[in-house]
Amino acid sequence: MSEVPPQHVTEQELRSRRRQELLTFLVLAFGIWPLVAVGVVGGYGFIIWMLQIVYGPPGPLGH
Repeated sequence: MSEVPPQHVTEQELRSRRRQELLTFLVLAFGIWPLVAVGVVGGYGFIIWMLQIVYGPPGPLGH
């Protein structure tokens, strides 16, 4: 991405860029990152569940 010197940037280009950055932020903040968070927590839970199936629940043996 090339930077344009400030004297060559028009007001319309600034508005367009600001709108694009705001849209990108909203998509990341309310779309992608929540899905990533749910996937990470769900994946961790799945790993723990599988480990408990293989090795049994935590705690002392014989109880």
